[in-house]
Amino acid sequence: MTLTTTAVPVTAPPPPPRRATPRATALFTLAARRLALTVRTPREIIPPVMTPVLFAVVIAPALADTLGNALNGMDYMTFVAVSTIGLLVPLSCLQAGLGVIVDRHSGARRDLLAAPVPRSLAVFGNLGVALFVSAAQLVVLLGCSWLRGAEFDSNATRAAWFIGTATLFAIAMYGVAEIMANTIPTQEEYIGALPAVAIVPWFFAGSLFPIDALPAGLTALSKALPITHVLALLRYGLVDPNGTGLYDIWGMDNATSMAALSFGIVTVFAVAMSAVAVKVFTRAAVQ
Repeated sequence: MTLTTTAVPVTAPPPPPRRATPRATALFTLAARRLALTVRTPREIIPPVMTPVLFAVVIAPALADTLGNALNGMDYMTFVAVSTIGLLVPLSCLQAGLGVIVDRHSGARRDLLAAPVPRSLAVFGNLGVALFVSAAQLVVLLGCSWLRGAEFDSNATRAAWFIGTATLFAIAMYGVAEIMANTIPTQEEYIGALPAVAIVPWFFAGSLFPIDALPAGLTALSKALPITHVLALLRYGLVDPNGTGLYDIWGMDNATSMAALSFGIVTVFAVAMSAVAVKVFTRAAVQ
């Protein structure tokens, strides 16, 4: 008699499902990680603020002494000091984009992408740190300008315009940094592209003189640049209660209405750049 045995296949139990990390916790963790890397790398904090501070405390007073001290009723040194915010924020946010390239090539990006959190949180975590660093640098810039003699004139309402505009501008420029960092292959190419994105538009945005001093074609171009609306709003919020810069753009009598129109443009710019940044990051993550 022959005995036949049949092997019963043993099925391994399915792996336990990954538990999703709460979004707020994940966002805080990602932001804390980026902040630790940023603080450990002073080049991301110190160099971006040096050029704007140089403009505010050295070049602006020199220009004021040379060209005269008043511009549309504003102290010229203060005019340029506020303008340098339009230089500081792009430089700071684009400098932060270098960390994204390092993560992509030799950092912990693969591990981050494997974590059970939405990929968009990696962008927003980095954005939170960029906002914090930009705000700290902005305080330094305004403090240095005030110590050098800048004359600020604001109230609670116009200060809100200033803070909202500066925040949206930083959000938009960090979106640009993410887009560039996820499409430009090397750090060298990224650094080479930085002046064209962060510095060149600043000279056409009414930073050193009103936009109506430009030729007609360049004046029309400057009105189409978001940074022109940013600088006009920043001045309105901090030094220009009459909204002279906003009038150069819109030609209206009501400063609040002009501020709302420019603020809408800056908002659209910030939302659009953030949305594109998330899309580009998500697409680059699967390549």
